[in-house]
Amino acid sequence: MSLAGRIDDALLLEERDEHGILRLTLNRPTARNALSMALMAEVIAALERADSDRETRVVVIAGAGIGFCPGHDLREMRQDPSREAYKRIFDRCSEMMQKIVRVGQPVIAEVHGIATAAGCQLVASCDLAVASKDARFATSGINVGLFCSTPMVALSRAIGRKAAMEMLLTGDFIDAATAKSLGLVNQVVPAARLRAATDALARKIAEKSAMAIALGKAAFYRQVEMDLSSAYAYTSEVMTTNMLAHDAEEGIDAFIQKRKPVWQDK
Repeated sequence: MSLAGRIDDALLLEERDEHGILRLTLNRPTARNALSMALMAEVIAALERADSDRETRVVVIAGAGIGFCPGHDLREMRQDPSREAYKRIFDRCSEMMQKIVRVGQPVIAEVHGIATAAGCQLVASCDLAVASKDARFATSGINVGLFCSTPMVALSRAIGRKAAMEMLLTGDFIDAATAKSLGLVNQVVPAARLRAATDALARKIAEKSAMAIALGKAAFYRQVEMDLSSAYAYTSEVMTTNMLAHDAEEGIDAFIQKRKPVWQDK
């Protein structure tokens, strides 16, 4: 197991286990892991490193302390109340969210406590999410006169339109069970089992061909924005490319021969 950043003042803790699961822990517990400019830069850099690292097969994003993430650091935002400063913050946040989608590995949010505003956006941007029963979610900017427009992008792509609009217009919290019913999270587990459940899901994915996972993840997000005929034309090309890859040949042969495949991730 490799460790990095295990110091009290590190904004982001990084840990990769023997299964190739990279755990990124937001580490601003006194600020409830609010997204400062520096923290977002750390997450982006960590994802960029992971994207080019063949040993990293799955990424988990978690939060230290009592909750996952309450969104942007409002105190930091008010230090320079200029259009330019605000745009830099939201541009960096958008870069981070898009990096989660574009990185080759699946990204799993491990959520406890609250995930609000850009914190809820972070959950919605991840490919999968596991939440503890005590987790709560909201796009609460409207309560302080700020419509959660950038969180809306990820939220409206993760759940139905009317449910998204209700969250955006009211700012009300939803509990973990509701979040699961809406499709915002995949699993809800007791708090004591959160880490174990996330690790189990990550390890299941880590056992697959990293080539096929990366190809499929990229295709998923591209086709979902297409019309039906374009999506089928595009994914037919993706499937053809996938069938010609070594791992597909190995996987099919292993299935026929009733043995475990040996992936080469190519």
